Amino acid sequence: MLGIGLDVVHLPSFAEQLADAASAFATATFTPSELASVVAAGPRRTASLAGRFAAKEAFVKAWSTARRGHPPALAALDLREVEVVLDGWGRPALLLHGAVAGALTDLAEDATLDLHLSLSHDGPTAVAVVVLERSPAC
Repeated sequence: MLGIGLDVVHLPSFAEQLADAASAFATATFTPSELASVVAAGPRRTASLAGRFAAKEAFVKAWSTARRGHPPALAALDLREVEVVLDGWGRPALLLHGAVAGALTDLAEDATLDLHLSLSHDGPTAVAVVVLERSPAC
């Protein structure tokens, strides 16, 4: 294991941020696919997006843990390059794009990098855990 990250999001505060008409938060944070994959409106949409946001933040924490003692790999991070996708059974996973995907390769060291994601929602909270693991290349 190279790193682990955990993030918790307070749903009422997150809902306020999403509802702010002057904010570009949603489009600056989520891919078009992520925005299209959630329920159109209401509390379930908020919880789904909050879980995805927590996953992105948890990934950044896991990546930072894996780079302990080294400067950040990127000067700036576009959270849309960290995408939460669902498989055919609704299980979440992370798909990395662009500069994030390229910068993460320095941790591979001729091995395979695996990202493990768990999401949960309960009451006014969404939470995500990300584990970054290196396994021998086959």
